[in-house]
Amino acid sequence: MSQIFYRSTNTIAKVSIVAIVFLLGGLITVAYTLDRGSYNSDVAVVKEQPVPFSHKHHVTDDGIDCRYCHTSVETSHYAGLPATEICMSCHSQIWSNANVLEPVRASWRTGESIAWTRVHDLPEFVYFNHSIHVNKGIGCASCHGRVDQMPLMFKVNTLYMNWCLDCHREPEKYVRPREQVFNMAYVPPANQIEFGRKLVAEYHIQKLTDCYTCHR
Repeated sequence: MSQIFYRSTNTIAKVSIVAIVFLLGGLITVAYTLDRGSYNSDVAVVKEQPVPFSHKHHVTDDGIDCRYCHTSVETSHYAGLPATEICMSCHSQIWSNANVLEPVRASWRTGESIAWTRVHDLPEFVYFNHSIHVNKGIGCASCHGRVDQMPLMFKVNTLYMNWCLDCHREPEKYVRPREQVFNMAYVPPANQIEFGRKLVAEYHIQKLTDCYTCHR
């Protein structure tokens, strides 16, 4: 009986299988990189704002506490964006004629809110409560990064579900004393795990990982 396939067929088949495996691996790697990269997650992307507000200037240079502008962060699910009245409490007296602050003055004159662009904008199907995290000892910088060093605001973490679950599964790695929540320069102790476990017990922190915790 004559040979149906050439002798090289086996070699070609083996090479093809290896090539397909490498191709699929490459595609998965590219997809994962794009998903975690700034193109999709907006990490490290500075959003254009009506006013180029500098957290570095206001927090580090002027020593303004987070809660002065984000007034509801300790009591509400929403941290709150600063009302124009808060801005004008200072800028009616200093930099009162600066061109860059004209949108603030216009908002003050007309009563129309400034249309800030959200930097940390979770999907509508995700429930997040700022006050719970703050009162359980999770620092601002844990999620938002060193805001006090940002001339312009950008996102540091993806805020993806697996990123949130890292903390929910092992809160002892991230929890800090409540009085240090708003300290942007806080440095965890060398024995953070042991220290964190004590805080987890003291603050009655639960390791909530069920779907309903965030998807309500």
